[in-house]
Amino acid sequence: MAEEKAGGALGQMTDPYRNFNFKLEIRGLIEGHFTACSGLGARIQPIRYREGGTSQVVRAIPGPVDYSEVTLSYGLTRSTDLWDWFGKGVSGRVERRNVSIIVLDPNGADEALRWNLIDAWPCEWSGVSLDALGREIAIEQVKLVFDSVGRS
Repeated sequence: MAEEKAGGALGQMTDPYRNFNFKLEIRGLIEGHFTACSGLGARIQPIRYREGGTSQVVRAIPGPVDYSEVTLSYGLTRSTDLWDWFGKGVSGRVERRNVSIIVLDPNGADEALRWNLIDAWPCEWSGVSLDALGREIAIEQVKLVFDSVGRS
């Protein structure tokens, strides 16, 4: 039964989702498509110990959970929403928001799955790289930190 839930009917091939079909929702601020989203991850830090006696075995128990910073890349526009959100933190008024990273079905419209970043706030901003001879889109980046992550 677990196989049926994870991959459809037994023996049925299911294609993986594509990494370019995604969007973000930042509660109360913005919903849209970004150029890139990277760094999503978590790690449970192991606490290592050796039992008493003559045991040479080093054991591990789970310690604190550490979440990676998520980097959002987006094309520079006139919108100042993300800049203003970052600026609040610079002025000492960090504004936490829930952020959803949404993977879309192959049709590009329907939601396939999402990761919810709880109480996220921007901790770093990187401006565009300008080049008088370049032809690329001007890209800005914002890094987010958050308290926890869930998947639905």
